[in-house]
Amino acid sequence: MNLEIQNLTVKYGRFTAISDLSLTLHSGGLTGLVGANGAGKSTLLKAISTLLRPTSGQILLDGINICKKPGAMRHVLGYLPQNVPFYPNLSAWEYLIFLTSVKGLDEKKAERQIRSLMAALHLSDVGKKHLADFSGGMRQRVGIAGALLGDPKVIIFDEPTAGLDPTERVAVRNLLMRLAADRIVLLSTHIVSDVEAAASSLILLKKGKVLYYGSPEDLAGYAEGHVWQCAVPSLSTIPEGVTVSSAVQGKSGIV
Repeated sequence: MNLEIQNLTVKYGRFTAISDLSLTLHSGGLTGLVGANGAGKSTLLKAISTLLRPTSGQILLDGINICKKPGAMRHVLGYLPQNVPFYPNLSAWEYLIFLTSVKGLDEKKAERQIRSLMAALHLSDVGKKHLADFSGGMRQRVGIAGALLGDPKVIIFDEPTAGLDPTERVAVRNLLMRLAADRIVLLSTHIVSDVEAAASSLILLKKGKVLYYGSPEDLAGYAEGHVWQCAVPSLSTIPEGVTVSSAVQGKSGIV
């Protein structure tokens, strides 16, 4: 399966969120989408998910223009927005059953898939609890399970690990890596460790344009001669004007 974005532009009035963007995604790998706030990440994901009609350009899924025929994408899509809608009076199980009926899934197959997803996302023991009683991270995991119902072939997640603790982030990351083997998986995140560990390719957006699209290894190569790693006894010993992007406390100091 191929997803081809051609000269995509999205405007909100006079503001251009996405500007003449072109790239192609293929099945068989997880693609990380990174960029500063306001770079256009969510706008791009909404356009691909057919929730937002672009100002110009087109998006082709296996040659079908989904801007004109959105059903071609919606039938194979698993989409997780930043803010997942919930029904607080439903239990996690009832909520997921509701989603399977909306998607028109076979009841028995749907129940098996719900059990499998809840186990993978560590939700099996809270399936009967109301969503109103869930923490933000637990609701996020229920939303992820809901997006994956129906075995979607295109998975688009906007900040899926927001609010998750480190253990649950790893569980979600591992699940998406397995699914990416034969699907298109596009993951937007601010958590660098998510894409560093899981992504086979990265898209770096800046002001609605693609600044970089390629492997994480090649991107790291661009930093050579501009970024260094060293050990210091404390951050106070670092000269003014030096930007620290990462600091880890070790036995011999800070690295």
